[in-house]
Amino acid sequence: MSDVLDFRGVSVLRDGSTLLDGIDWQVSEGERWVVLGSNGAGKTTLLQVAAANLHPSRGAASILGETLGAVDVFELRPRIGLSSAALADRLPGRETVRDVVLTASYAVVGRWRERYEQQDAARADELLAALGVEAMAGRRFGTLSEGERKRVQIARALMTDPELMLLDEPAAGLDLGGREDLVRRLGDLALDVFAPAMVLVTHHVEEIPPGFTHVLLLKDGRVVAEGPLETTLTADALSKTFDIDLELQRLGDRWSARATRNT
Repeated sequence: MSDVLDFRGVSVLRDGSTLLDGIDWQVSEGERWVVLGSNGAGKTTLLQVAAANLHPSRGAASILGETLGAVDVFELRPRIGLSSAALADRLPGRETVRDVVLTASYAVVGRWRERYEQQDAARADELLAALGVEAMAGRRFGTLSEGERKRVQIARALMTDPELMLLDEPAAGLDLGGREDLVRRLGDLALDVFAPAMVLVTHHVEEIPPGFTHVLLLKDGRVVAEGPLETTLTADALSKTFDIDLELQRLGDRWSARATRNT
């Protein structure tokens, strides 16, 4: 399998701070990665590099076979599906849900003078149906609940049939029911052999969907551990990542963690 992401010694420095420090990381076709770490660990920065929205200060980042700094990112970005809080904040609340999804075809937010074919609208409706929000296609995006918005953003991220899908804390702000519904839908997507390679960022092991295959643990911009989920996600590695003694449990295809009683 070819590498979808290939990071070699990637560092990102901003205002005297090191946000990422010498990251070596490879993601191959068909893999589903979860990136875990505390606030400030560098998870969102890592995803911004993977989305071709941020260039490394040092090292080399290859995305879908193209090296950042030697490729037109405006041609590269439509090949990447992205769902993030930063992007959600840019989506016009007055826009209809269908148009929020449609405009991903041109990598723009807010419909203006673009022209869309009937098959574009049909694909948008198909994706909204797959995420359970087809009945809201004609509603204004700003009137949706947080859970509904999350699902619309994922539909938007899939609109261009991307080769790589990046999800930055997709369950943040959701109640228990909303989180479980979203995790189930992401698990269905992860198990689809035709789905793109996926990278999901979260703070919580409870938000790891079924079907995810690999994990990257980050702390202070550095890799604590990386590799297959089954062998890499351990209580010891998780405790080092979050600087607290943790117990890790697995029930079926879901995970949970809590502080040990003597912490």
